[in-house]
Amino acid sequence: MMELLEIMKARHSVRQYQDKKIECEKRQQLMDLIQECNRESGLNIQIIFDEPKCFNGMMAHYGKFSGVKNYIALVGKKGSGLDETVGYYGEKLVLKAQELGLNTCWVAMTHGKSTAEIKKGEKLACIIAVGYGVNQGTAHKSKSVEQLCNCAGAMPDWFAKGMEAVLLAPTAMNQQKFYFTLENEKIFAKAGKGFYAKMDLGIVKYHFEAVTGRKVE
Repeated sequence: MMELLEIMKARHSVRQYQDKKIECEKRQQLMDLIQECNRESGLNIQIIFDEPKCFNGMMAHYGKFSGVKNYIALVGKKGSGLDETVGYYGEKLVLKAQELGLNTCWVAMTHGKSTAEIKKGEKLACIIAVGYGVNQGTAHKSKSVEQLCNCAGAMPDWFAKGMEAVLLAPTAMNQQKFYFTLENEKIFAKAGKGFYAKMDLGIVKYHFEAVTGRKVE
């Protein structure tokens, strides 16, 4: 199995997709992980296959999307913690899709109406396009480790590895509006001000925790 850091390095946002169905076995693996994420988080994440309408309209065209027929709808109870939770579990699914040889893209506004079931008190926070990309996407520019974290004294190897994973994480408009601090062996992360910054915080927290096995406050 590919090492998680390698999967993170290989994964880039892809907006154009081939007309190729996702195989049954891969569908099942994604659905199983979604069930697990929902149990753990209380979210109502749903995956919709073979449904091109959500990405057929003007907004998707404006977002330069084409061929999107499968997507993950990140749905959960309205509340202040929703965006961060959605970011955390959504990125877990994104990396699983990459491991399965699929491509993905986080989509905030540039999609049409999804067919996800949204119950009373819930909202659709974000969508992740998924499928076989026309290409593998390209790496994004990144800020330096020094700009995004602070630790008293010499940086431990495990923290450096966690920050390497964090730099590979996707963020809205590539803004990287977050900051990590290491104090007395405790890791803290906070979101700055920005478009979808709380969701980005969830994404980067998942990258750090998945690679280091250490909890971020």
